[in-house]
Amino acid sequence: MVGFTRFDLEIIKTWIPQHARVLDLGCGEGDLIASLFSSHNATGYGIETDSEKIQQCILKGVPVIEQNIDEGLHNFTTQSFDTVIIAQSIQELDKPQLLLQEIVRVGRQGIVTFPNFGYWKNRWMLASAGRMPESNTIPHKWHSTPNIHLCTCWDFEALCAEHNIAIRNKLVIDHRGRKNRMIQRWSNLLGELALYQITAN
Repeated sequence: MVGFTRFDLEIIKTWIPQHARVLDLGCGEGDLIASLFSSHNATGYGIETDSEKIQQCILKGVPVIEQNIDEGLHNFTTQSFDTVIIAQSIQELDKPQLLLQEIVRVGRQGIVTFPNFGYWKNRWMLASAGRMPESNTIPHKWHSTPNIHLCTCWDFEALCAEHNIAIRNKLVIDHRGRKNRMIQRWSNLLGELALYQITAN
């Protein structure tokens, strides 16, 4: 993400056990999973559709599958991974609810991160300027954004409850990676980027 340090990736790594079998959905150039191979002795795959990013994965030694995750994860068996990750991509999907159900089917745990549209600066831009927000975590203009299902923390939690998905851990940070008590207390207002650890209920 242009102009935004990926603090969420470092937090994700603390939620993954050593020797885990990992599936990274929308893995990009494979940086996260390559790092997990090195730091956690992890195994697994990345999934990506962009051919240039797939090539970068291959160059890094990351096993990568070209697959549209909007169509589900039917080629993977139940509980075949310790952790399934989707980092800052779920808001780009046509059917995020379908993928959430697939994540907790395929993985013993899922890790989901996304920009919180309820962040106060986003609300202020809508209220004061009457325009769609642009920020460090939502850097695109409305007409060129890949984000089609932006949501707030409360929206995500309601969706999990609706589909019987348990939230095991939650952390919100700002674009500088800060995660103080005030940000956690008022997560839907002060959290710029949300991170959730989920499982089947």
